[in-house]
Amino acid sequence: MTKELLWLTLTVVLTGLLWLPYVLDRMKVRGVMGCMANPSRDDKPQSAWAQRLYFAHTNAVDNLVIFAPLVLILDNIGHSTPATVIACAVYFWARLAHAIVYALGIPVVRTLAFAVGFVCQAVLALAVFGIV
Repeated sequence: MTKELLWLTLTVVLTGLLWLPYVLDRMKVRGVMGCMANPSRDDKPQSAWAQRLYFAHTNAVDNLVIFAPLVLILDNIGHSTPATVIACAVYFWARLAHAIVYALGIPVVRTLAFAVGFVCQAVLALAVFGIV
């Protein structure tokens, strides 16, 4: 497994686990049956941090749709450089930071973490075209 694929795997696992805390909050706020019920406008609102983590998770999924194919394309064409490895590693840490600071409600840092992840995706896109 290439280092890029390792970081992709870790990113997928992170994204796949982000739902757990906000669902546990939902269970705490609404009870087990309320958590398993269909959503309703009358539902008791979740904790603010859980609502923000939900949006961070959605954003992580949205961005995984861009990150994963870029890594897979690079793997398919056999293109790996120190820049692509670093971009993949930094992307993982940026996504983790994004989720944490989003849940904590720290807006500027959240935006910076997102921007760092975007730059990492741009590096990978450039690498696909042999520019990096």
